[in-house]
Amino acid sequence: MRFIRDLSLGAKVAASLAVTGVATAVAGLGTFATFTSTTSASNSVATGTVVVALGSTGASTNRLNINASDVAAGDSIQRSFDIANTGTIDLGSFTLTTSASPSSLLDTDAVNGLQMVIDRCSVPWSESGPPYTYTCGGSTTSVLASRPVIGTGIDMSGSGLVLAGTSAHLRLTVTLPSATGNTFQNLTSSITYAFTGVQRAGTNK
Repeated sequence: MRFIRDLSLGAKVAASLAVTGVATAVAGLGTFATFTSTTSASNSVATGTVVVALGSTGASTNRLNINASDVAAGDSIQRSFDIANTGTIDLGSFTLTTSASPSSLLDTDAVNGLQMVIDRCSVPWSESGPPYTYTCGGSTTSVLASRPVIGTGIDMSGSGLVLAGTSAHLRLTVTLPSATGNTFQNLTSSITYAFTGVQRAGTNK
């Protein structure tokens, strides 16, 4: 019986030593040290805007919404409008896309249908009418030579609308050719003019 008691005591001592060893090992984990140093910096990144805007409607700054009726072969329709790059980013390209709804031979016939021209004046156009006509008191530049009224992605770089904060004084002239025949009588086309500015190429900032 004494032998059994001694064995029990030895087991208790061994267990106690094992626990003590684990505690010592755990405590030892926190005794290692490392050198550290932290520094930081920050900056703000803000994007700009690309905004192409027409002038106010109901004035010579935007007459594109004025209809024309009783048009005959050989007649011309003049409409002035201002357009501006009111964003903060320069443009890489500036284009015009036109569409018609309702549509007719007036816009689908590329030869005998409506033809358009766009000119730029260095100062605001002088307006008279209606029917509206315009004269330029400064210098006139051709933006778009005569072509069919319907087109997609038509280059408008001649407008000079590139730099942010710039604007252009433009005049649209739409003409029904004098050689247009009787099949063009009593037709209606509603033309929409959509101007698109695309940002300049990416650069370092």
